[in-house]
Parts: sequence; C-alpha cells; structure tokens
Amino acid sequence: MKGSSFNRQRFIAVLACALALMGLAGSIWAAAPMKMTQAPGYYRMMVGAFEVTALSDGFIDLDAGLMKNASQAEIKELLARMFVGFPKMRTSSNAYLVNTGEKLVLVDAGAGNVFGPTLGRLLTNLKAAGYRPTQVDAVLITHMHGDHVGGLVDAAGKPVFPRAKVYVAKAESDFWLSEEAASKAPADYQKYFKMARDLAVPFIARKKWKTFADGEEPVPGVKAILEAGHTPGHSAFEVRSGDESFLIMGDLVHCAAVQFARPDVSLDFDSDQKEAVAAREALFKKVAESKELVAGMHLPFPGIGHIRAEGDSAYAWAPVDYSPMPK
Repeated sequence: MKGSSFNRQRFIAVLACALALMGLAGSIWAAAPMKMTQAPGYYRMMVGAFEVTALSDGFIDLDAGLMKNASQAEIKELLARMFVGFPKMRTSSNAYLVNTGEKLVLVDAGAGNVFGPTLGRLLTNLKAAGYRPTQVDAVLITHMHGDHVGGLVDAAGKPVFPRAKVYVAKAESDFWLSEEAASKAPADYQKYFKMARDLAVPFIARKKWKTFADGEEPVPGVKAILEAGHTPGHSAFEVRSGDESFLIMGDLVHCAAVQFARPDVSLDFDSDQKEAVAAREALFKKVAESKELVAGMHLPFPGIGHIRAEGDSAYAWAPVDYSPMPK
C-alpha cells in the first residue's frame, strides 16, 4: 500500500509538471505576434473596358464646427446616428486611377507633404496597386485645395509624376494663380494661394499645366463637369466606356453622415456656400434618378457607391460591396 501510494503521488507530480510545461509551451508558441499593419489602401473595379482603382491617401479629422446651416446639436445627432465622432469627424481622403488602355489617368494627387502625417499615402498605395508614378500620363485635378494637389511635387519641389500633364479647370487655375485674388483674400488664406502657385510653377515651366472648360474631355473617355461652389472651378469627372459610366464628384461631400441626410449643410471653406449647396442638391437628385455609380474624395474608402433618395430632400449612401475582379 505504501509503495502504491508513493507511485500515485509520483505520477500526480509528473503529470502536474507536464501540464505546467504544456501551458508554458502554449504561451511561448501558440500566440502569433500581432502585425499592426493594415491592408494596402486600394480597391479595383471595371467601368466598361476601363480599369478604375481607388487609392487611399489617408484620413483627416475635420472639426464639426466647420459645418454650417445646422446647429452643433443637430450635427452631433447626425454623426452619432452613423457612429462618427464629435467634434472631430474622421474623414477619408481618396483619389482615383483610371487606366483607359491607352492612358493612365490619376484624378487628384493627394496631399503629399502639406497636410500632416495622416495624409500623403497615395504613392505608397499606388505602388501597392501595381503602378509606378512614372507611368501616369495625366493628372486631372478636381480643385486646388492642398489635400488634392499637394502630392503633385515632392519635398524638393520636383514633379512626382514626371511624364504627366496636369489638367485644371480654367476658372480654378485663374483663381488660385491670380495675384489680385490672393491680395483680396483674408490674411489667413494667403498661404493657400502661395501653395497653389508654388505647386503649379514646375508644371507651367515645363509646359505641362493645361486647362479645360466645362464639358471638355481632358482625356478621351473622361469628361469634365463644372460643379462650382466649393471652389470657383471645382469639377467632377465622368468616366465613360461603352454603355457604362462612373462619376467622380470631387468634394461635393465632406461628411457622409451629415450631408446625405442634410444636403443643405455647407462647410466654412466652401468659397460660395449657397452655390456649393445648390451643386450638391442638383447632383444628388440627378444620380439618384439615373442610378449612376459615383465616387467622392471624402466618402468612406473606397468612396464608391450609389446615392438613394429618401424623401424630398434627404438622401442615403449605398456603398459598393467588395468583389473580385472579373477573369
């Protein structure tokens, strides 16, 4: 009996030791290290025979106080309804790459180095998507705010897309490059005019700064549509191939959680707030009826989807589902 008890105690001790070692081994080997990285910021789809790639440039936290025509209580309620923070509203910043088969066209160039560390990721994501800056033939600019044109040049002031021509609406180019307009602007806006001029100079010197008018096609298959208000020459671009079309509407929306439900809400930095509201309301009505696929530079990435009417003056955003490319 004594030997049997000793053997049993010894067995229990060995078993306990083995279990302890197994637990230790599990803690060492079972858990994989965290990666702490995100998937590359691009999304690809076809529009007819054209390949469209959405590119993330990052995000910016806008202040809800910039929104006008609604009380801060109303803004807060609309943001909370969509689980968006207040008073800082996290807002995506997107660009779109269109491969027509003959031309590689970038719509907006991102912020580059001019807007802080949460933006300026377009080049990284363009390369992750399988393209190089040297392959871009044309850069179409929706408007000349820094988060859309800052990525045209690098820190040394040299063109990031060395072979590309840059296309800007004539009204937009005339405004931002005008010394007279700059002199009449408020003091705290002077720096934005200087930035626009500094960005344009390298392309003007190389004769690669081009302007277009409303309705023209800077690149075959991509038509410019003037949607002034956010800036004097703010433009959307309609990409059309065969029977399919895709409307890149630029900055008509800065906060999806607010401006679809309340298209009448403008922003402090709209150059003409009434005109910006009218442009947004007219475009929403048009694409809700046509069911045309649209994209926006500040819609949640990839910023592609449809706009659905909800009553007489409210709308809802219906984003595309992730889907593989056709084989």
